[in-house]
Amino acid sequence: MEFFKPGRQFDFMGLRRVFFTLSAVLITGSITLMFVPGPNYGTDFRGGTEIEVAFNTDIDAAGVRSAVERSDFANPDVVQVVDAQNAHHFLIRVQDVTAIRDEDKDAIRRAMCLQKEGASPDEARCPPAARASEVKFSQGGDKIAARYDVDPDLKQIVAQIGAVGTVKLRPSATNPQITNPRDHRVEIQLQSKGDQLMDGLRKQLGASAVPDRALRVEWVGPKAGKQLRDSARNAVAISIVFIMLYLAFRFDLRFAPGVVIACLHDATIVLGVFIIFHKEVTLSTIAAVLTIVGYSMNDTVVVYDRIRENLTKHRGKTFAQIINLSVSETLSRTILTSGATMLSVLAFFIWGTGVIKDFALAMVVGIVVGTYSSIYVAAPLTEWIDAKMGKGGKTREVGKDAPKALAKA
Repeated sequence: MEFFKPGRQFDFMGLRRVFFTLSAVLITGSITLMFVPGPNYGTDFRGGTEIEVAFNTDIDAAGVRSAVERSDFANPDVVQVVDAQNAHHFLIRVQDVTAIRDEDKDAIRRAMCLQKEGASPDEARCPPAARASEVKFSQGGDKIAARYDVDPDLKQIVAQIGAVGTVKLRPSATNPQITNPRDHRVEIQLQSKGDQLMDGLRKQLGASAVPDRALRVEWVGPKAGKQLRDSARNAVAISIVFIMLYLAFRFDLRFAPGVVIACLHDATIVLGVFIIFHKEVTLSTIAAVLTIVGYSMNDTVVVYDRIRENLTKHRGKTFAQIINLSVSETLSRTILTSGATMLSVLAFFIWGTGVIKDFALAMVVGIVVGTYSSIYVAAPLTEWIDAKMGKGGKTREVGKDAPKALAKA
């Protein structure tokens, strides 16, 4: 093939102003989109309850959304999932989470006759079999663990919980149940927001239209969602810092900024594409971004290695000419490697569903942008920094004033 003919050299540096402008436009647009309209955070980062339901009858997204709103859940997100086995497969997300408010906890303690230290029990309302000596709430807010001094009256416990109108028991023949007869311990399961959402759908659409169980139920509290957002942001920042340190140690300090900016360039554009297509930004998206950062860095390191080799071979060329030569020599390897990876990722993007499809989308965009940034962002930036650090701000002759760290074989 003429394009891959050995010894053919391309003038990449001659087009650097054009592609710098293109990259600046893409990055500016992506950063703007991060504020207006902003990322569409998934349940991982935003908090809320998410259920996946395969309905038994014909229904569209508008009908599902209306049923959820009539079930007292405000501003639901309803997304149809492409499924060859069930055409009525939906992902429903609400901002409500399974949690018991402090005032509800106090009401439950009073209803279960938990006595304060030194207080006399109301024998008429709270006989020993209905008088809890300890009440604990699960972090998820869907379970209550209680301990009694005598064998508990389970029917009385059901009546006590039912008296608190803001919480509901999960319907089951074994709820509540004694988990430790020796210590008279009882576990009481409450309805989660997922259970309440399914009950609301059955009430609005009919029991025959809604399956007995959801395919998947997940929920994340708002505090946990904020912690996950902070951790994801820190993970990307820390990885980029260590990449910069590694490159500064292996090559030369002037080479590190080019790779760091290229990695930020790739991550920012991927997030911009997700916002444009209104895709969810989840932990899987962050995993894809970190993968892209590593992939882009690996591609750039290959070019840098070739630059280091050519610095000792071609002592009469300018640094810009060395970059042109090095990128041209590694171009075939870059295209073939990226192309092979792209074929694998495209298969997941075309035939995948849900999280896998979104992950594949991030990888497809990342491979294209990462290959582009290795050629038109990282290498030209390195040449610009080298020129600014040279005498008089001009590009130096490699044979006269080559970077010493790079010239080491």
